[in-house]
Amino acid sequence: GNCLEKQSLLTTDFPTPEKLVKAIFEQVQVMLISLEGINTVGIGVGAPNGNYYNGTIEYAPNLKWKGVVNLIKLFQKYFDVPVYVTNDANAAAIGEMTYGVAQDVKDFVVVTLGTGLGSGIVCNGELVYGYDGFAGELGHTIIEEDGRECACGRKGCLETYVSATGIVRTAQIMLARYSKPSVLRDVSDEKMTAKSIAEAAKKGDLLAQEIFDYTAKKLGFSLANLVAITCPEMIVLFGGLANAGESITDPTQKYMEENLLLIFKNKVSIVPSGLKSGNAAILGASSLVWNELKKESFEKVELN
Repeated sequence: GNCLEKQSLLTTDFPTPEKLVKAIFEQVQVMLISLEGINTVGIGVGAPNGNYYNGTIEYAPNLKWKGVVNLIKLFQKYFDVPVYVTNDANAAAIGEMTYGVAQDVKDFVVVTLGTGLGSGIVCNGELVYGYDGFAGELGHTIIEEDGRECACGRKGCLETYVSATGIVRTAQIMLARYSKPSVLRDVSDEKMTAKSIAEAAKKGDLLAQEIFDYTAKKLGFSLANLVAITCPEMIVLFGGLANAGESITDPTQKYMEENLLLIFKNKVSIVPSGLKSGNAAILGASSLVWNELKKESFEKVELN
């Protein structure tokens, strides 16, 4: 769980995934030079619409690369180690099992609140991938008929209301609709972020708190439905919007409880991620490698 080196690149800076992977390779080579004696055993990738079975990104609505991108094939041009790909929310879930708050939990859900909203569902200690690898798209469950337009091409998806971009849309709508005083009125649309809204809410800004309450109500309602299907012990909130802490967890817990079936009430806790701040995505992707190598090791033992 110790991050020895890290660097970041913006996907928007690269016109093709091929150019991004090449840039990643070059950056990794630079970092490995300073890590004398360190061997690379594998590469883990958490990506939106990442397909665990195929090693691909497929039709990701929040990336500008359209269609199907074969990530494993691209990485294997440069790296002579195993490459594993999964949805970024699934990587976060494996990270929580390996390093975080779910180390001793067999049934839980990770909800990632970033640019979009993803979810990784774990039942009896195993990730739920579904028939073709795309199980867990909570963000693209429709919660409002003919609601907000989503990047996926449909309307009313949960992530258009509950995500870093979703809460900014809510803030812009409420600022235009209501005349209540708020420090957010001094923030331009270009500079409005989930972080700035969270900071205002924590300082007692009533409109910012109302924005969070509206967002939490949507999330709590959806989580109540998810609990009825998966029966988790715990729901872990992960990602930028989750960094708002109690501003998002407390009202979400309240609204979830209000909508839960009686047999589930007061049984499911909503907690923040236990992964180290700043390295959470890296830890999630790395834990995917450890998980896969462990499974392969067990399979070899059984064959022998």
